[in-house]
Amino acid sequence: MNLLLLNQTDFINDELAIIRDARRCEHLLNIQKITTGDQLKAGKLNGLMGRAEIIQINSLGNSSNSKEIHLRCNFIQLPPTPISLTLVMALPRPKMFRRVVQTLSSLGIKSVYFIHSYRVEKSYWQSPFLQPEDVHHQLILGLEQSGDTSLPQVIFKKRFKPFVEDELPEIINNRTALVAHPYTDLPCPNSLNQSLVLAIGPEGGFIPYEINLLEQQGFNSVHLGERILRVETVLPFLVGRLFG
Repeated sequence: MNLLLLNQTDFINDELAIIRDARRCEHLLNIQKITTGDQLKAGKLNGLMGRAEIIQINSLGNSSNSKEIHLRCNFIQLPPTPISLTLVMALPRPKMFRRVVQTLSSLGIKSVYFIHSYRVEKSYWQSPFLQPEDVHHQLILGLEQSGDTSLPQVIFKKRFKPFVEDELPEIINNRTALVAHPYTDLPCPNSLNQSLVLAIGPEGGFIPYEINLLEQQGFNSVHLGERILRVETVLPFLVGRLFG
């Protein structure tokens, strides 16, 4: 946790907040080993960042979930600038999904569409990891890691063709649209200074029909070289390449 994220419900007034949940209390007390008077890098979810001073630690029992931590906050700093990227990604395998959500959140991606495709098993859509509370938790972990307060928006689309034909044209309007595809001659550009829409397929990539449909809407297929990478590896690789 490189940034302590506070929710609106943590605040008792504009500058005083109380943390009572077990996860944050346990991390602050047992990992960071805070004491009264310590100052932490902190921020308000979807708000400003700054410093939070530990002014009181109350023990309500013997365990970390029976404690509360009082803080005095001074938030005057804007969060990091998000990257100008909308991500369109085929829904990954459930175990990979959590890691991908944390990664995209830590990278500064603020708009994400998880979509169905031919190589996405229908059972993936039944995963409990897709529940809003679990997605929210993974996004928060990514923000805490990278030191950001702006929560990404995650949208699920279970039907490929209607989404690509009916919604994507408006999303990519006046923007560069790229789809990662290992079987194309055009190499991926680098260090672009423009707003992008990036599509990433499932393991094995989009099938030819899906690539053709994306290209009909204005996407350009680009490759990353001779190696075919896992989705969780492709995402940070592409963001680093495209945004330098």
